Amino acid sequence: MMNAESSQLLLIDIQERLAPATLDGDRTVARAAVLLDAAAILGVPHAVSEQYPRGLGRTVAAVLEKADPARVFDKVHFSCQADDRLAGVLAAAGRPDVVVCGLEAHVCVLQTALGLVEAGYRVHVVADAISSRSAQDRDLAVERMREAGVGIVSTEMVLFEWLGTAGHPEFRAVSALIR
Repeated sequence: MMNAESSQLLLIDIQERLAPATLDGDRTVARAAVLLDAAAILGVPHAVSEQYPRGLGRTVAAVLEKADPARVFDKVHFSCQADDRLAGVLAAAGRPDVVVCGLEAHVCVLQTALGLVEAGYRVHVVADAISSRSAQDRDLAVERMREAGVGIVSTEMVLFEWLGTAGHPEFRAVSALIR
């Protein structure tokens, strides 16, 4: 199971021109924002990637306003792990569990997840916080990631595993995020 002390959160390419073009883009943005809020409450470090922001726009405001500006990175590699700066930030966190959400499931999320597994991380992709332009691409990406050893989880699984117990001092604050 995941816990807040061993986890870091990676939000991939949830961008202005990309999110509206994906299936359930609003849901993906909302779930990513919940994950980022919970990470802030529980002290889970995060990183945000932006794929070619000149073309795809910046990260959507609902996510960007919650992110630490020093932890937002533009990239041209599809895999965040292939980007030296992002790979360095993830390694420097010293946390073996990487919780991943973002766009698009069959390109940047998939390639990042596979690269992280190869690098030795325990990878958890949040199924209700990823999307693609087609259901087939999204479903195939989830299937491929699962076969590669990636944990497929939901936003609520992440939140409650990070908490561990209803007695956690931040239980009310975190559980309020999903009400």
